[in-house]
Parts: sequence; structure tokens; C-alpha cells
Amino acid sequence: MQKIALGLAVLVFLTACKNDKKEKSFDNSSYETVKESLAEKEKNNPQRFLIVSNSDRKNLIGQTVVKGSISNKATVCWYKDVELRLSFYSKTGVKLDEGLETIYENIGPGKSIKFKTKYFAPKGTDSVAISVNKATGDISAAE
Repeated sequence: MQKIALGLAVLVFLTACKNDKKEKSFDNSSYETVKESLAEKEKNNPQRFLIVSNSDRKNLIGQTVVKGSISNKATVCWYKDVELRLSFYSKTGVKLDEGLETIYENIGPGKSIKFKTKYFAPKGTDSVAISVNKATGDISAAE
């Protein structure tokens, strides 16, 4: 009787462990379609994927020296010729002036670059804010 019960328990265990689900094979064509779609979104929205951080100081001749880095948070898109908008602010937060600066470098997915620029900022400038104005996305470099 014990052998029959043990045999039934093993049979139930093996039946419960049987995997009836068929494993899905990797679909290369749908992967490439999703990748292309993602690449187009990244290419058309560089402001969402390029992150700028910066610091500024005055040099001996009164120029504002701006040092910073640009990080590419995109998954597949490379960016180049990044145009930055520099906004100069007073201590009270009034925008005094704006300028454009282009960084002529390639930035790969997940990579960062450093930059440095000098400006004769308007009198009364306390801080400089930088944002990405535009960039050229290149998805062919990702392939």
C-alpha cells in the first residue's frame, strides 16, 4: 500500500512539474523594429536625452569661464554638434542675457564629454544656466 501511495505521489509531482508552456523563440525582426522606433524617438528629441551639468567662475580678465559636461542618456542614438543655450542671471534671478555655443563632438549612448567656454558676461551676472537647444542625432553610428 505504501508503494502505491509513493508511486501516486511521484506521479502527481512529475505531472505538476511538467511545463506545457512553449518557450518563445527570440524574434529578431520585432526586436529590430522596436530598436528602430526607439532610435527615431531618441534622434528627434535630443533635449530629453542630453543632460548638461556646469559650473562657472570669473577669471583674471573678467571673463566668465563655464566648465561642464554633457551626458547622453539615450540607448542607441549618437549625438553630435550639440548647441547649448547659456542664460546669464543676476542675484535676484533676472535674466540678463543669452548666448549660444556649439560643441562639435560626438557623444555615444551612455557616454559623457566635457566642455569649457569663456564669455564676457553682462555686468551683474551671478550665475549661468545651460540647456540643450538642439543637436544632430545619428542612428547610423549605432548600427
